[in-house]
Amino acid sequence: MNVYIKLQNNLEELNLVNMKNNLDKYITLINNEEKSIVEALYELSELELKAKRKRAIASMVKVANFPFLKGIEDFDFDFQPGINKQQILDLKSLRFVENNENILFVGTPGVGKTHLAVSLGIECAKHRYSTYFIHFQELIAQLKKALKENRLEVRLKHFAKYKVLIIDEIGYLPIDKDGANIFFQLISKRYEKHSTIITTNTPFSEWSEIFGSPVLAQAILDRLLHHSHVISIKGESYRLKEKLEFFSNSSKQ
Repeated sequence: MNVYIKLQNNLEELNLVNMKNNLDKYITLINNEEKSIVEALYELSELELKAKRKRAIASMVKVANFPFLKGIEDFDFDFQPGINKQQILDLKSLRFVENNENILFVGTPGVGKTHLAVSLGIECAKHRYSTYFIHFQELIAQLKKALKENRLEVRLKHFAKYKVLIIDEIGYLPIDKDGANIFFQLISKRYEKHSTIITTNTPFSEWSEIFGSPVLAQAILDRLLHHSHVISIKGESYRLKEKLEFFSNSSKQ
């Protein structure tokens, strides 16, 4: 077995697929004196590093539990002109993560709150910030289950560790006293340490109805709003828009 075949086998065993697939191209470049050996090795190693970074990003996005994958570029700002597009693009720079600031999207159902929250979350995951998406009711259910099983602290630490935690749909249903107290504990653990992104269809003035206590609701809001960006979305429902477009297109056929 010649050295070339041995090298190919070694690259395959080391899972250096990109180097293996581009080896012939760079050997030709070296033989034609278009690349030095050092240049060729550097560029081959760069191919592997780029592929490794791409895999890492894909893995971070996958484990973040996003309900869909839509970027900010997919958001129709023309349909929701009340949103400050420049503000969203500034948030996309992720300075809010470095500053441990929160983002709260407030608006009626269907106006694009979750889309924007997920889009920013995807951006965070792509930059390798630990990110996780969860619906509010599912979060409370998991924490209450942990409370019953005497492992609440472990579960709180799990959700507190994420650099960016996205909690979706606060306000659709009220929660009981245990759930409210547990949620307060989680927000307190994350306060000024990490960023939390919230979507809610309920005005802050009505959060006492969600948590069953004006005092507890205020304590939660104090921690969420202290270092935050509040984005209020007033407009028509995206879902209604999609249905209207569907029926409009169907009628033309």
